[in-house]
Amino acid sequence: MTTPAETEPISKTQRKAAMQELQALGEELITLNKARLAQLDLPEALRDAVQEARRITSNSALARQRQYIGRLMREMDTAPIADQLARWKGTHQEENAHFHQLEKLRARLIADDDALSEYLRENPQADSQQLRALIRNARKEAAAGKPPKSSRELFRVLREVGELT
Repeated sequence: MTTPAETEPISKTQRKAAMQELQALGEELITLNKARLAQLDLPEALRDAVQEARRITSNSALARQRQYIGRLMREMDTAPIADQLARWKGTHQEENAHFHQLEKLRARLIADDDALSEYLRENPQADSQQLRALIRNARKEAAAGKPPKSSRELFRVLREVGELT
């Protein structure tokens, strides 16, 4: 038995919104780098259209190409593409959050002596002498107004220790 919602035709507004979503998805494909685009399982015609859109410099021609990409995408299942793009965005956000945590940890280590002993308890594989030297040098550089060479090195070491765990 079908419900009234299933038998009613799709309105022009709904069709237009669906087409705009496909065009937006196509625009995301255009902005992807070549390696990421190659990882997606796209039909050859769509892949060629996306590559052609990258070469177009005229605004009106680019708008027509986006519409063409959207039209090509009407005939295929775009859910896997949208899912993959969302995963890539999520990974990027997770990486940013991880870097922010490392930056906070670095600032806490430089500001507080007790933070290092707490960090070493949680991460016994870390080289305590190297960390102490980097923290000491980072404090000296900050006090002297020098470039934060040791602070950057401390960040790199913290990232490497985090990757080992």
